[in-house]
Amino acid sequence: MRIRTTSPTARAAAALSIAVAVLAVAGCGADPAKQADSTSQASSTPAPARTTPGLAGPSTTPSPTSTDLERVVGMTPLIKPSTSTSTSSTSTATASPTSTGSADLATSTEVLAVGSKGPGVQAAQTRLKELGYWIPTPDGEFGGSTKQAVWALQKAAGISRTGKIDATTRTALVRGAVPHPRTSSGRVIEIDIARQLLLAVDGGHLTAIINASSGNGETFTVKDKKTGKETKYVARTDRGNFSVYKEENGMHESTLELGSMWRPKYFNGGIAVHGSGSVPPHPASHGCVRVTNATMNWIWDSWGASVGTPVLVY
Repeated sequence: MRIRTTSPTARAAAALSIAVAVLAVAGCGADPAKQADSTSQASSTPAPARTTPGLAGPSTTPSPTSTDLERVVGMTPLIKPSTSTSTSSTSTATASPTSTGSADLATSTEVLAVGSKGPGVQAAQTRLKELGYWIPTPDGEFGGSTKQAVWALQKAAGISRTGKIDATTRTALVRGAVPHPRTSSGRVIEIDIARQLLLAVDGGHLTAIINASSGNGETFTVKDKKTGKETKYVARTDRGNFSVYKEENGMHESTLELGSMWRPKYFNGGIAVHGSGSVPPHPASHGCVRVTNATMNWIWDSWGASVGTPVLVY
């Protein structure tokens, strides 16, 4: 069959349409995650129509523009930097009165860090869990999951992100520093870009407070494997109202060689919340929102966040 175009504009639109289709499934990637699923399954529904500025899913127009391409992959070309003026909440709530374990924490002067063990660590873990910070069952051993929870606490309290329970962090832990969710009804994933936190919210109440890492604002290059042409982008995570429109129950390898994504839940074109083997306390991704593999497993297997779950990014 011979395909005819009537103008250079039509030919350009057709070419861009192909690029959008490829990049939409490429994913933002991350450092290679440590978990894989050889029997991974994907489930999806059509992306919702764009009803809020910034909302991106597979294009619903016949002739996508360069702006559509930027939204699909969650990146902005260097010649057109982001102009978003959205801000995130800086308020921090104080939780319920301290428990007996927290009272013990208040009198301790021991600095706890990765490798620490004992009753002091278990008391800290119990308090973190009591406040809603995501952490496995307290076991008295300060490992990676505890460090992630401590980072989240430090972010919420607006203090140095040391990953250790020092005097300042201990005070925030005993006081019960937690962030305020912005939504008041339904199950919602809230992503606080400024503080790099993901909040699992149910009916306006915090179910889990999770350390997260989003787009780092740095430039990176995508190379067309056929033409060799290179295009530079800025890694960013757009703010706005979205919803989970597609999910993949397993490891997704970026077709743009940007890394691996564990059990991604897509909410804005190729941008997803996904598990990663590297979740620092600062922005580090190409645009996706990273959480640990263990946390992503909890989101999938315990909390839910099925297709259709609202995602608020601010």
